[in-house]
Amino acid sequence: MKDRLIRAAILALTVAFAAAPFLSKGFGGFYKESFPVQVDRWPAQPVGWAFAIWGPIYAALIVTALRALLLRPEVTPGWRRAALPLGVSLFLGTFWVETAMRAPLLATALIVPMAALAIVAACRAGTDLREAGALGFYAGWLTAAAGVAVSVVLTGYGVLGAGAAAVLLVLAVLAVALGVIEKARPVWTYPAGTIWALIGIVVANGQAGDAPMTGLAGVGIGAVLIAALRKRT
Repeated sequence: MKDRLIRAAILALTVAFAAAPFLSKGFGGFYKESFPVQVDRWPAQPVGWAFAIWGPIYAALIVTALRALLLRPEVTPGWRRAALPLGVSLFLGTFWVETAMRAPLLATALIVPMAALAIVAACRAGTDLREAGALGFYAGWLTAAAGVAVSVVLTGYGVLGAGAAAVLLVLAVLAVALGVIEKARPVWTYPAGTIWALIGIVVANGQAGDAPMTGLAGVGIGAVLIAALRKRT
């Protein structure tokens, strides 16, 4: 009974998390006007359409949580292991979009533990795509999103220039993603989520004519892809 209640709570949190953007104006990246130091663009922020990945993530999380609730607990052991970190991450995420619109600094403080807990949940869920696939996409995207948020805040509050902050945080994202792939061997959806964010960065910087940042993100895509393929062999 306790396990069933936990699974029901995770489903409820997942639905609330997915509904949150519809109760606000949605989110396609931070706004320059939200910061005391304004720049023309943030090189680490993906192109706007890349944020559409949230649609499949929300849908996959809801389907996976519903499946875990309907099936016997012994059939979905990975979900039991992932429940606590996933639940806390989803709880924080329920408030994230509205917070990001009003207080980017606080939103950044939220998204870092959101990402860390999502990674733990994805790794605990195991290798069954029916249990871990959605968590992999969620954690992979958040790995990159957390880095983007930190780079934007560092620039927006005058700690680093936009270019330096972008390079630093893209390298940090790659270090985390490659470390997770190397040590934990998550399902392929984790590197796929990270690669999607990097593709968004490549496109955004390609459109802006920022060759160094485009190249760095492109190299990152190759590095993550190679690491993921090597761990699957």
